Order: sequence, then structure tokens, then C-alpha cells
Amino acid sequence: MFTDFFINIGHRAISFMYFFGGLTKLTLQTVYLTFKPPYKNERIIEQAKKAGFDSFPIVSVVALFIGFIFALQTAYFMQRIGSEIYIASLVALTVVRELGPVITALIVAGRVGASNTAELGSMQVTEQIDALETLATNPVKYLVVPRFVALSMMLPLLTLYANIIGILGSYLICVVKLGITSSMYMYVTFSSLLYKDLFTGLFKSWIFGMIIALISCYEGFNVEGGAEGVGKATTRSVVFTFIMIIAADCFFTALFYFIFP
Repeated sequence: MFTDFFINIGHRAISFMYFFGGLTKLTLQTVYLTFKPPYKNERIIEQAKKAGFDSFPIVSVVALFIGFIFALQTAYFMQRIGSEIYIASLVALTVVRELGPVITALIVAGRVGASNTAELGSMQVTEQIDALETLATNPVKYLVVPRFVALSMMLPLLTLYANIIGILGSYLICVVKLGITSSMYMYVTFSSLLYKDLFTGLFKSWIFGMIIALISCYEGFNVEGGAEGVGKATTRSVVFTFIMIIAADCFFTALFYFIFP
């Protein structure tokens, strides 16, 4: 029994090292090929539309409700101590530094990352990726680089948009429900935000975009077992991406806290 336990631990450790090594190799190849001509601008634009513009509706709805919920939950406590006006600064800082980047990244990972894995996985099991290599076309250059560039560009823009919508949701609750004046809400919001707060959130979203692209493409490239394998790879892709996003958020939050206290 104990032997089986340690064997299982060993298999998982080897699988993790294989995953980490393969992901590192794909990352280095992608970064190198990103700056190597020819540039696939039309494919980058296509992926940017898929990853960015098509995600605006769901990001809008989620960000608006997050603004509603966070303002109401904060008001529950702030009204006890007569400090309702500080709801604006708490919501602004939390949304810009944490909730905006993380929630937007999770939405895009579930929507675009899963789509990338399923699409590339289907191409892998039908040997379309092998056909690209036969035609002297680098699969990483043709399939991964456009997704990598598009997500790293569009996720910060989506995050900025989600920040605005989230603060708007809080604004509606505070002005309509709590009786805070519009001018006072806007004054407290903008006086509490610093450039480093905006930079922190957008930098993390840029990192999250690269994580989503690389993990989703890596899992798609390594699909085995036909349609069932595509489903398993898509699930792994979403789970691993969620874990890496949260881990990266924790790391960079701590890093920026000590660098820019």
C-alpha cells in the first residue's frame, strides 16, 4: 500500500517535470519566433478579435455585477462606522489591483484558453499539425505566436475595460442606493488611485495573457487519444491555467508590495 503511494507520487512528480519542461521549451520557442519575420499580422488580428472583442459582452456583465456586489458588501460594514464615502476608494483599489485583472483572466482562460486547446487538439489528432510541418511551416510560428501576441495585447485592454465597468457598477450602487453624491464619489475614487496601482494591474494582466496562451497551446499540441483526449486536454488546460494565474497573482502582488510599498 505504501509502495503504491510513493509510486503514485513519483509518477506525478515526473509528469509535472515533463509538463514544466515542455512548457518552458514552448515558451522559449514562442518568444524567439515572435520577433522573427515573417510576421503573421492577419492571423494576429484574427486571434485578437476572437480573444478580445468577442469577450467584451461577458466581461461587461461579470465586471458590472462584481462592482454591484463588492459595493453592497463593503457598504454593509462601512455603514456601521459611518464611513460610506470610503466605499469608493476600497472598490477602486480592489478592482484595479486585483479583481479586474484576475477575474478577467479567469473569464478569458475559460472561454478562449479552452477554445485554443480544443482547436489545436483537434488539429493534432487529425494530423493537421503534422501536415503543416510537411509543408515546411513551423506550427509554433503559425499557430502559437498569433495567439500569444493577441492575448498578451488584448488582456490588458480587457482588464482596463473591466476596471471601468466595475467602478461604474459601484458608482451606481453608491449614488442611487447609498446617497453619495456623484462628484464626491468620483473625487474619492480618483484621489485614492495612483499610477502604480494601474500599472500593477495591467502588468499582471499582461503576464496572465501569456500564461493563458502558452498553457492552452501546449495542451493542444500534446493531445493523445482522439476525441476523448481532446476533452481531457481541454479540462487540464483550464485547471492548470487557473492555478498558474492565481499563483502568478500571488507572486507579483507580493513582489510589487515589497518593491513599491
